[in-house]
Amino acid sequence: MTSTSQKNIIQQILIFTSFIIILLILWNTYVFFQKFKEEERIKMEIWAAAEAELIKTTDLNKDLGDLPLEVLRNNKSTPMIFVHEDGTITSNNLDADDEDREYLLKKIEKFKKQNYPVTIAYGNEKYGTLYYGNSEVLRKLKYYPIALILIIVLFGSVVFFFYRTSKISDQNKLWAGMAKETAHQIGTPLSSLLGWVEILKSEKTDPSITSEIEKDIDRLKIITERFSKIGSMPSLEKREIVAETRKTFQYIEARSSKMINFTFISPEKEFYSDINPQLFSWTIENLIKNAIDAMKGKGSVKVEILDSSNEVKINISDTGKGILKKNYSKIFDPGYTTKKRGWGLGLSLVRRIIEDYHRGKVRVLESKIGKGTTMQIILKTTEK
Repeated sequence: MTSTSQKNIIQQILIFTSFIIILLILWNTYVFFQKFKEEERIKMEIWAAAEAELIKTTDLNKDLGDLPLEVLRNNKSTPMIFVHEDGTITSNNLDADDEDREYLLKKIEKFKKQNYPVTIAYGNEKYGTLYYGNSEVLRKLKYYPIALILIIVLFGSVVFFFYRTSKISDQNKLWAGMAKETAHQIGTPLSSLLGWVEILKSEKTDPSITSEIEKDIDRLKIITERFSKIGSMPSLEKREIVAETRKTFQYIEARSSKMINFTFISPEKEFYSDINPQLFSWTIENLIKNAIDAMKGKGSVKVEILDSSNEVKINISDTGKGILKKNYSKIFDPGYTTKKRGWGLGLSLVRRIIEDYHRGKVRVLESKIGKGTTMQIILKTTEK
């Protein structure tokens, strides 16, 4: 049996055991509540008997013993209403005047739902009916199971989020390790390519060819640096945003299908911000490539840079299939993808780079199904 299978079995046993314990606690609380109610009813029946004894003794002009009076005096917790046979009403342990008949009648209806009334009689002679409600202790005890369930749910939520956070942390470490290993592995063929470029130059190969190869090698160097930075806090540099964005835009434009119309719009102004050039370039590249994928290689991509007081906004628009409004935030979740082939990490990395490393914002500005989407990056600007 694998370690993962053992962990799953242990988790299932713990969940089942916890469920049984909760059921036992709730059942025990219910049984205790019912016993407590039975004891309160017995107390009310004793009180009713004492009241009947008092009435009968008063009618016969006899001396009443100490025990019935003691029983009548000792009930200070259970609210009750005594409806006499002649229709008069007296109450005990209620914050109400016996003259407020309407209030007492409402209380009687409430008490009927809580407990069966007790008949006050002596022999075959009936003196009235006693209606009583739950005591303060019973009222509080009624909410105990709810409080217990809330505590258990809260505890379970804390355990779940701790487990989930721990799992996500392990996954992040795994991705960081894989990224760094990828960067290390790329280094060897990259060094070899540099050597081949020098050989081509010595053979007097067309400079335009070696120039393009060098551009791709430089791009590979940038990619290597990107992967090597995953899992660690990158250093930020003051860079001009229009120039950095245009550089990545032009690189992708030169290597994309001629069926895509590229447009770059920016004001005649320089915007400086603290960024990591490699990761910022990766962000722009990801968003443009996503736009191209959304159009299936045919349509228009527009990158527009806007000035907004102390911020710079970068809008990347496409004429692709669009995004449903309910998925605006979901597309940034790790693993979420609409592609048949894809890991769903691109936009997750974009959000992490912009929001965690650059303290900026990235969002879906607007999207219409069948017409296209506009993604927006917002960065704080700094003095030159």
